[in-house]
Amino acid sequence: MFVPLPTRQKRGLRWATPALFALLLGVFVWARLASGSEQRALIVGWGALSGGLADPAAWQEAFRDGRALRLVTALFLHADWAHLVGNLVFLLIFGLPAERAMGAWRFLLLFLLGGAIANLAAALSIGEPDRIIIGSSGAVSAVIGAYLALFPRAKLGVVLPLGLFLEFVRAPAALLIGVWAALQVVFAYIGPALGAVAWWAHLAGFAFGIVYAMFVRAAIARRLRRQRGY
Repeated sequence: MFVPLPTRQKRGLRWATPALFALLLGVFVWARLASGSEQRALIVGWGALSGGLADPAAWQEAFRDGRALRLVTALFLHADWAHLVGNLVFLLIFGLPAERAMGAWRFLLLFLLGGAIANLAAALSIGEPDRIIIGSSGAVSAVIGAYLALFPRAKLGVVLPLGLFLEFVRAPAALLIGVWAALQVVFAYIGPALGAVAWWAHLAGFAFGIVYAMFVRAAIARRLRRQRGY
């Protein structure tokens, strides 16, 4: 379990992360309360589909008929509680400090655009056509990548089970996230639930998050200077 340690940033209004948390949880509960046939229709109607986006003509058709929008709507669907809770926990751990640094609107764009690109990477990497892709794991991976780029020297608190006791230790975030990223690469080829978990979505989202954070660093610096009255 990761726990973010305090930073010295000035506190600001953070609404995007709580709003995404509530929306992800709300959509999941709403879908769970529906009948089995309604749940399947929701997944088929909102989930991203693999295949069919390999050339410009296919992209034009996807934008015309709305299929391209599924790259975003698929972010708000989850297969089960474990799928959802894992994403929500990491969203809170890495999302709150990232949003505090970059601002709510930039963070929201990071989540949505990073998630869409991650789902696209998954759709292109899956060999079989018309496989349904759901979940916000790619978007959360983008948040993790942005966190690493923004706070490369940050430390995370890690709770480790040592015998009958739990030990709280500090570890460099870059090390922990690096291990996580390396595991995604391994799992992309030989991982558990191969074909059921879109590991390439995690990697694409993570890479996008790093690039995005580097791209907006100057704007973030200007925002922080304005907050401090410079």
